Amino acid sequence: MLENYLFDFDGTIADSGETGIIAVQKAFVDYGLEKPTAESVRYYMGVPIETFFPKISNRELKDTEWEEVFAIFRQYYSELELEITQLFPGMKETLMQLVEDGKRLFVVSSKNSVSLNRNLENLGIADLFTDTIGSDQVENYKPAPDGINILADRHDLDKAKTVMIGDAKYDLQMGKAAEVKTCGCAWDTYDIELLKNEEPDYLLEKVEKLLEI
Repeated sequence: MLENYLFDFDGTIADSGETGIIAVQKAFVDYGLEKPTAESVRYYMGVPIETFFPKISNRELKDTEWEEVFAIFRQYYSELELEITQLFPGMKETLMQLVEDGKRLFVVSSKNSVSLNRNLENLGIADLFTDTIGSDQVENYKPAPDGINILADRHDLDKAKTVMIGDAKYDLQMGKAAEVKTCGCAWDTYDIELLKNEEPDYLLEKVEKLLEI
């Protein structure tokens, strides 16, 4: 029986709509870079901006220049997130039921911790989670297992009773690398085949199905 539920945030817990895509495109244009397509941004959603921004850029930048682009992105994102980001239908009720059932909940996100925790507070669910890990707390980003391993060590998690839940292949790859169970959530994925290819232990199309695994 599962005891520990580790969640990705964007596309898993909350629907941020086009927030990330718009913020990325605006940041690139502001910095004089070619505007990336929505498809290219969406493909890399699930990994930190430090990893995928250079992959979709039309030219190379110095580290200091990328830091400026990251800052512009975060400013745009913070302006848009309150207006657009919302919980998926049934998510809060499902999380509350998991807690009532004695499960421990965590978040392992590619978002910066400040942004992640701000989102959880704004959505009124921060108190449901035992702990959170943002991209600034790990040495190696998703799909490396660092975030999960930190939580496992910090909270003495039994990996055999732990599941990583996410909408991106990187979440599932991270879970496998950490040797925990994996769950693909298809309620917001743009390409379910990418999840199927990772052969997760569970593949769910409805939020409420989390109560059945």
